[in-house]
Amino acid sequence: MAVTIYGVCAVTFMMIMYAMERSGRGFVLAFAVGCVLSSIYGFLSGAWPFGVVELIWAGIAIRRYQEPVST
Repeated sequence: MAVTIYGVCAVTFMMIMYAMERSGRGFVLAFAVGCVLSSIYGFLSGAWPFGVVELIWAGIAIRRYQEPVST
């Protein structure tokens, strides 16, 4: 039950940060953190493919965060 509650919180955080990405670059980094948290949930729950995909999304988000800001 604790893993399920953790998963709900992690995925909810990730989705909120995704929705907020246009508000600022910090939300892109927060989305990456949410992806890592969701990945941990995937591995804890035994859904390792979900865990792997979320790690990939975290990497993509970190790469987007590191891109220069266009003016």
